[in-house]
Amino acid sequence: MTRSTVIGWRPLRLCLLAILMLVTGCSSGSDTLMQGWIEGDFIFVSPDEQGRIEQMLVRQGDAVKMGELLFVLDTELQEAELGVAEATLANAKQAFDRAQQLLKSGSGTQKDFDVTQALYREAQARLAAAKTRLTRRRGLSPVTGLVQQVYYRAGETVPASRPIVSLLPPGNVKVRFYVSEPMLARLAIDDPINFSCDGCPAGMTGKISFISQYAEYTPPVIYSQQERHKLVYLIEAMPNDPSALRVGQPVDVTIMPRAEKK
Repeated sequence: MTRSTVIGWRPLRLCLLAILMLVTGCSSGSDTLMQGWIEGDFIFVSPDEQGRIEQMLVRQGDAVKMGELLFVLDTELQEAELGVAEATLANAKQAFDRAQQLLKSGSGTQKDFDVTQALYREAQARLAAAKTRLTRRRGLSPVTGLVQQVYYRAGETVPASRPIVSLLPPGNVKVRFYVSEPMLARLAIDDPINFSCDGCPAGMTGKISFISQYAEYTPPVIYSQQERHKLVYLIEAMPNDPSALRVGQPVDVTIMPRAEKK
């Protein structure tokens, strides 16, 4: 390579370096478009006790209202327990009434009256518990939302506390995405976001509701000015209209850092 060739290459190299710096600066300035996805906090409806499903009244994707019947479990054991509790209460009431009459007439003692009164109250409590156990064999929706998943079918036996149905209320839908460490200081709770997805209405918006305090990725090197961009932090935002969104759906999120707000 001749000297003239080397001299001619230097201006070209400087020109390429300047173009690269310009492109890098532009890309960092527009680093407000990020990839994210839709997440949901599900409500799991479970039975208090083991039982066999007699009726399953909803399917995946159904819209339900608070208090709507979702499923019915078998009630033979609970009905038998209710019968025992009613008989026990009747006997306890008779004993209590007799002890009360004897105490008034002076033939009974205060101790006998106190014992029968305690047994009577205990029988009342057992009857109330038996009625509650029987009532809770009917699974009611605790929220208004969509049936996201049905885990059992009619005829199957469900263990205690095992979810039968999962529900997704509209208020539990959120947008999740990550931002780099340099951008983190420019965001705050309630900052607006815009996002879009395939098949979604145009102009969807939301507000930032959560900013993680911990980095999701730490590079295996000592932090430096050049390595800080490798640190990312989880951001969550509540969409203003979650009705058109589906869990797991990818979205393109656009944020407006505070330094760029007018």
